[in-house]
Amino acid sequence: MGSTSDKISGKANEIAGKTKQAVGKAADNGEMQAKGAVQEAKGKGQVATGKVKDKLKGAVDRL
Repeated sequence: MGSTSDKISGKANEIAGKTKQAVGKAADNGEMQAKGAVQEAKGKGQVATGKVKDKLKGAVDRL
């Protein structure tokens, strides 16, 4: 995946994870809250990966 698609997928996972956590909390469903937290963390990792790819590409372009 490219850096942009990593960041877009990451943001989507962050939003979905936060939503699952909120629904899980409202429904008193600890399993859903936990799955939401995992999905949000995955999204944050994807966004970070996209940012690293951007920085690496910028460094290579400057060479």
